[in-house]
Amino acid sequence: MPALRLASIAAALLIGSVVGCSPTPAGSDAKPSTQASVTGNASAAPGAPAGGSDLTLAEAIAKLSDGTEDRVGYERDSFHLWIDADKDSCDTRKEVLLAEAVKAPEQGARCALTGGEWLSYYDEVTVDAATKLDIDHVVPLAEAWDSGASNWDSGRRERYANDLDAERSLVAVTARMNRQKSDRDPAEWLPPAASAQCVYGADWVGTKLRWKLAADTKERAALNKLAEACPDTVVKYEVAP
Repeated sequence: MPALRLASIAAALLIGSVVGCSPTPAGSDAKPSTQASVTGNASAAPGAPAGGSDLTLAEAIAKLSDGTEDRVGYERDSFHLWIDADKDSCDTRKEVLLAEAVKAPEQGARCALTGGEWLSYYDEVTVDAATKLDIDHVVPLAEAWDSGASNWDSGRRERYANDLDAERSLVAVTARMNRQKSDRDPAEWLPPAASAQCVYGADWVGTKLRWKLAADTKERAALNKLAEACPDTVVKYEVAP
C-alpha cells in the first residue's frame, strides 16, 4: 500500500500545529468553528482518476446522494473481516499497520508484528505496540449498511470491509478512539484533535462517494458545518468497482 497514506496524515497534523488549533476535549460533540479551522490540502484522499479535478469539501458533500438510514437486518458478520487478499500471510489489519507505521515493526512468521511505532491521528497519540491499535473503518460498517450496503451482495461488502485500494478508507488509531467513535457519524462524533477534523471530513466524504453511500439530513448538516471550517480541504476519490 502506498506510503502516501502516512504522508498525508503527517502533513495535515503539521499544518494543524502551525495554525495553532486547540484539540476539542474527548467525548464532546466536536464541531469546529471557522475560528478553529485547519487548512487541509494535505488531507486529500488519494486515488482520484487521472486528470480529474479536485473538489473542495463543500463541493464533495454536495455530490452525496440523500438517504434515510435504516439499520434493519444489520449484523457485523455481514462484512467479512480481515482477509489476506494477496496471500502473503498479512491480513487487511496487518497490511494497514505495516503501511502506516512511523517506525517499521519487525515482521515474523505468519506476519507476526513486534515493535514499531504509529501515530493515531484522531487523538495525536504515538503508539509503540500494534496490539494497542484498532483499524477503524472511517465510515463504520453499520453506517455503511444504513447508507446503502444493505443492498449489496456479500462480495461487495467484503471488498468494502477490506478496502486497501483507497489509502484513507481504513486507518490505524488507538483502541480508545475507535471504541469512543463506535458507529457514530459526524453529526455525533468527530476526532478530538482539532488537527484531525478536516482530514477526517475529507476521508468520510471521499469514502462515501467512493462507495456511492448516501447521507442523511443530520449527517449532511454536520458535514456542511465542518466544511465551513475547512475551506481549503481537498477531496479526491475513485469510485469503487
